[in-house]
Amino acid sequence: MARQNAGGAQRKAEIAGAGIGGLTVAAALAQRGWRVTVHERAPDLRTFGAGIYIWSNGLRVLKALGAYDEATSGAHIGPLLETRDHENRVMEEIPINRPGSARLITILRETLTRSLINACRASGVEIRTSSEVVGANPEGELLLAGGDRRSADLVVGADGINSAVRDCLDLLLYRKHLGYGAVRMLIDRADGDVAEADKDKYIEHFSGSRRILYTPASARHLYIALCCASDDEAALRVPSDRALWSEAFPHLSHLVGRFGNAGRWDAFEVVKLKRWSRGAAAVLGDGAHAMPPYLGQGGGCALMNGLGLAVAVADADDIPAALDAWEARERPLTEHTQEQSERQGDMNLWPDSLRSEVLAITGRSRELAMLRLRTAMHVPTGATEAI
Repeated sequence: MARQNAGGAQRKAEIAGAGIGGLTVAAALAQRGWRVTVHERAPDLRTFGAGIYIWSNGLRVLKALGAYDEATSGAHIGPLLETRDHENRVMEEIPINRPGSARLITILRETLTRSLINACRASGVEIRTSSEVVGANPEGELLLAGGDRRSADLVVGADGINSAVRDCLDLLLYRKHLGYGAVRMLIDRADGDVAEADKDKYIEHFSGSRRILYTPASARHLYIALCCASDDEAALRVPSDRALWSEAFPHLSHLVGRFGNAGRWDAFEVVKLKRWSRGAAAVLGDGAHAMPPYLGQGGGCALMNGLGLAVAVADADDIPAALDAWEARERPLTEHTQEQSERQGDMNLWPDSLRSEVLAITGRSRELAMLRLRTAMHVPTGATEAI
């Protein structure tokens, strides 16, 4: 049933950005009877080739959107998530995908995006490529390059960490660079990359100020993240310096030797806003709540907050009030996730011996583990527990 505004017309939303958050809120609104247009500045809807972690909370959102089956087709479902120190000793082990534990799958980012695009199209969402958004106003107008102004009952900025919508609305409280980041790449899986017992696990390896994240993302694809300080120029170089990474991680030298020439460096940041909306305009995703990826919840929070936003405004008579209620409900868990993610990164520059001692203690703490898994175990607004 089409939702109507005070004038009797079908309610309309204009959304900046065809990423995870933008596509989620678009599909969820259209499924609730809204007329929705998504603006993507790129000429196509292709995404950067890397993997992504989707925990139980994100899987529940995909289920609610009708995108679950497509998104999880061919996904990798690992038995354990491990943290290892500079001597390849297991310091922390988190069981997953077992009764009573959090679920975790890894997939290609393009697989997730494609499933959300198809959910949007099935619901009648219009997606416009080569359509650049340069701002918005609280009255419900999305401003496009070239001077077009798109009026709507709701406008949403899901336009990334450099969000033009956010900045036009003067919502930024602070944006903090963490002095750390990662080169992300996809390579084919091959026998002998790691020990046979480890090949299906998700493993984070530490050595000095560098990390290697080993993540099977499908039966064929391996997602690798090479993490280092932002001033570690040799380590963040693309193509990656195989000799340098082999020296830091000699037990992974076979794997490192297969690194290709592709990859992309991304710096880790935290973004906090004064508020998530102003008038009839809202911001979500990295533009509102960017976080480092240590909990694998950047995409999960965008999924949750996108669905929660649609639920909040779907039948609301007062859109600004509904957006305030949405923020009050969703922001505490999002900021908890940001805080826990930052804490996980605190040990990046510690000496190896100190980090190993701390990991040996924290790895045995169920209380600390549950703090980190709180978001993963959450049932998002608009979703059900069953997945």
